[in-house]
Amino acid sequence: MLYIASDHAGFELKTELLKFFQEQKIDCEDCGAFTLNDQDDYPDFIIPCAEKVAANPGSLGIVIGGSGQGEAIAANKVKGIRAALWYGGNPDIITLSKEHNNANTISLGARFVTIEEAQKAVSLWLETKFTNEERHLRRLEKLNQYECKQLH
Repeated sequence: MLYIASDHAGFELKTELLKFFQEQKIDCEDCGAFTLNDQDDYPDFIIPCAEKVAANPGSLGIVIGGSGQGEAIAANKVKGIRAALWYGGNPDIITLSKEHNNANTISLGARFVTIEEAQKAVSLWLETKFTNEERHLRRLEKLNQYECKQLH
């Protein structure tokens, strides 16, 4: 399952991505914002989206804001989330976030990418697979151990 959320700054891009997913027949659940409100706060939508990703192994999340920075930070506060930030530029960052870091969430900066760039980036991210190489698994396990230690 794919989950998506945005604040007001990412609302238009989220709306366009939802249409794109429907055209591509990609099952996606909208976690809000459901109306454009320039006074909303991104944690109100991003954290519940990230919680759904964390609660459903194998699922993925897309979070969107003006820069994507705050959204990535908020998502990464949820245990089990590995959110990578992309706000344009080299698409290798998107590929590496999945191949090396097994990112289960991508954060997009709506003020820095066009709708078409976001569609291409998300498609690339969804198609890219984790390598399962021992070195990457080892590093992710160290992050998981630290995360679990912090919760106790």
